[in-house]
Amino acid sequence: MKQDQPFDAVVLMAFGGPGGMNDVRPFLMNVVSERRVPSERLEELARRYELFGGVSPMTQITLRQAAGLTERLKSQGINLPVHVGMRHWRPYIQDALTAIAAGRGRRAIGFITAAHHSYVSCTQYKKQVAQARRALLQASQPDVAVTYVDSWFDHELLIRAWAQQVHKALDKLEPTLRHEARLVFTAHSIPLHIAQACQYRQQLAESARLVAQAVGRTDWALVYQSRSGPPSEPWLEPEVCAYLMAERARDLRAAVLVPIGFISDHVEVLYDLDHEAARLCRQHNLPMVRAESLNDHPLLLDMMAEVVAHTWHHHRDHLALPVYCPL
Repeated sequence: MKQDQPFDAVVLMAFGGPGGMNDVRPFLMNVVSERRVPSERLEELARRYELFGGVSPMTQITLRQAAGLTERLKSQGINLPVHVGMRHWRPYIQDALTAIAAGRGRRAIGFITAAHHSYVSCTQYKKQVAQARRALLQASQPDVAVTYVDSWFDHELLIRAWAQQVHKALDKLEPTLRHEARLVFTAHSIPLHIAQACQYRQQLAESARLVAQAVGRTDWALVYQSRSGPPSEPWLEPEVCAYLMAERARDLRAAVLVPIGFISDHVEVLYDLDHEAARLCRQHNLPMVRAESLNDHPLLLDMMAEVVAHTWHHHRDHLALPVYCPL
């Protein structure tokens, strides 16, 4: 580490996804490794991935995000390599920290690509970072301490990026329907007992409110998708497809689906929204469009660079160096 800089690298973390048909089942086994999931459920999930050739676009999108973040930081005079680390597939979080350590990095800024905080969306990533650090020490390699960026679920640039995507989606509707369309924000459902112990729902609702406000809409709803738990366990509701069908019966004229809980396309977004929700809307004659995911939207990349740069400058100017947190 250079004496005048508080960090050596950035580790950009995402869920991960398979890169081909041969990856699908090993990837899914990683995802469910801590849960008992019936084999028939795994096969159902595998078939969903197979609809898309066994490829999740998330890895390539995250790599593009890393490239855009690197460029933006460099333009601000912050020359940090950005390493991608996935939770459930290659390149793993362990791979990212190993690469940082091999390059003589000792402190990194951590950016988890989940805006809304819960055990599932954030804490599990931090647990994997801790596991990766222990693995480095057990392999007699240098430790890499990770300092995480501040919350960004309500960041102005994030809201502006989503507002742009919503405007583009509205333009795809027939002109007579645009003012009647409801914004239906979607996010990954989580078990109710986890939601009650964190700010996940509240942060999602605030993000949705801010985007709706930026677009000039008051008719909006927050719903959930991708539930994977047993029927006996309560999860966050309403489920997106059930909601759309119920509201269609109440004469909903049109809907714009906005996957506010995700920043990148992946199979859950593509299957749940573009495949299943779209199919049901066609069957019930409900005009529906989906706002495109942010992916590597320029404003998203600007936001990522801003929060990383804030962490950099905060530790450089006020704390000299981040507090080293040994395991």
